[in-house]
Amino acid sequence: MKKIFQSIIYTGFAAVLLTATGCKKDYTNPTAATSAQVLASAKGLAGVAVGIQKTYASNVAYGLSDANGLLTGETMLLNAGNGSELQFSTGGAAVDGTNALLGNVWSSASKVIYDANNVIAGAATVTDKGYASGLIGYATIFKVLSMGTMSELWEKVPDTIGTTATVYSDRLIGYARAIAAIDKALVAINANAISASFVTDVPAGVDIVNTLNALKARYSLFAGNYAAALAAANAVDLTKKSTMNFEAANPNPIYNTVTSTNNVYQPVDSTLGLPAALAPDLNDKRIPFYTVINATINPRFRLNGFWIAATTSIPIYVPGEMTLIKAECYARQASPDLTNGNIELNKVVTKAAAADAFGVGAALPTVTPASIAALLDQIYRNRCIELFLSGLKLEDMRRFGRPTAERKRNLLPYPFRERDSNPNTPADPGF
Repeated sequence: MKKIFQSIIYTGFAAVLLTATGCKKDYTNPTAATSAQVLASAKGLAGVAVGIQKTYASNVAYGLSDANGLLTGETMLLNAGNGSELQFSTGGAAVDGTNALLGNVWSSASKVIYDANNVIAGAATVTDKGYASGLIGYATIFKVLSMGTMSELWEKVPDTIGTTATVYSDRLIGYARAIAAIDKALVAINANAISASFVTDVPAGVDIVNTLNALKARYSLFAGNYAAALAAANAVDLTKKSTMNFEAANPNPIYNTVTSTNNVYQPVDSTLGLPAALAPDLNDKRIPFYTVINATINPRFRLNGFWIAATTSIPIYVPGEMTLIKAECYARQASPDLTNGNIELNKVVTKAAAADAFGVGAALPTVTPASIAALLDQIYRNRCIELFLSGLKLEDMRRFGRPTAERKRNLLPYPFRERDSNPNTPADPGF
């Protein structure tokens, strides 16, 4: 992360970011800048925004991938001493409100949303409107990613953050709110292009406009708004990358906790957790992209790809996700379009690694699904392969009507830390 903001992040930043959920405690540092001081300047707001990305990457994104992988069979547990992961691996009623990883995802996502709201509100006072639009766009990305995570994992999501009077709405409303936040950010950016000075003040890697459109496509798809999803996916430049970058002092969290230790989870095998009827072709070049073989020490299949080193970047989205969104929108629109759905699907199926911004390519022969049902099966199959360990599979399993036997939970229980501090916390889902 940007060294110039470390003093902000570790002093005034701590004062700003106290409140995500539950009880109120005063952790004020008398030697630190006050929250009002940090949020009153453009540089202070940028420092908070940098901290938001770090919290999201290290806690929310990490937890989403961890839980998703084990619940959907993408990964297998290596050490039963990892209590949260043991719950996910066992599934069903074994996953409960004591799960520390879920508690961390909930509180960290709430924190990101709360802090992002402060940055977005503070941007209104910034005189350089190009800098302000950068703040709004950048903070909105991690806000909506956190809103999307909560909407994917839990049946109900909080309407507000930072109050014990919180009420909850259906998770699909959470997706709708995320989309509305993206639209506001895009309006701000269209009115005032992001300034170069803002870009130099935040970590390299995040392509703000392309990412906002990509996330609008993702969450519009999840909300069932196929026209909006298709339009947003078409607005994304698939030649551009958008990544969360890491360094030795701030390492890739999955590499740091999982790959380097070989003590938490690893890919289940070359099926990537898909049933036999949908398992990847063994010639699919995405298998060696995402996994690597250890021929001498179990487990045989190990993580590769975006989790292979401490400084490996993690994409916020991959281009193939956008192409598969287009294929699915054609398949699910009011008048299904098999022809265009197949065209978009085959862009992913036949794509060579060299043609992809991240080097993700199946390089397989064309497929020709003859019906919409067959096309949707192939889209699901390729989403599971192309987006392996992205944290999106649980939502996909529900949307594509996959048998519940293929997953270990449908939606997750609320953390006890939330239930204990908020009397409005909903009842846990049965499965």
